Amino acid sequence: MTLPTYSFDVDQFLNEALRAVNGEASWAPACNTFEDQQTFWVQAALPGMDRKDIEIVMEDGVLTLKGERKEEVPQGRTYFTHEINSGKFTRSFRLPDTADPNRVVATYKDGVLSVELPKREETKPRKITIG
Repeated sequence: MTLPTYSFDVDQFLNEALRAVNGEASWAPACNTFEDQQTFWVQAALPGMDRKDIEIVMEDGVLTLKGERKEEVPQGRTYFTHEINSGKFTRSFRLPDTADPNRVVATYKDGVLSVELPKREETKPRKITIG
C-alpha cells in the first residue's frame, strides 16, 4: 500500500502562523521567488491595489511585503462568490547572504509587484583567466 505524499512549505506555514498570532493580516498574496545569475527576485500578485498601499521593508536579511487592499461594497450588492481578498496582508522572505540589501529595486506594473535583489558582486560567478 502506498501512502499519499504531502508537500509542506515551512515558510508559508510560519507566515500563516504569525499572521494568526499577530492578527495583522487577513490574507497573503500569491508570490513567486526565483534567481538568475545576477539577481534574486520576489514577485507578488496584487491586482487592483494602489502602489501607495504597499510597503516593502528590508531588515536583518528578511524582506517583508505589507499592505492593505481596501474594498468598498456598494449598497444592495449580493455576492455569489467572493474570492478576491481584501484587508491587510503580509509576506516575509528570508534572503540569502549573497543578496545585496543596498541595491534593492521595486516596480509595480499590471498588478504585479516585482522586487529585484541583486547579488553582491563578490558572490557572482566570474571567469578566471589562466596566466
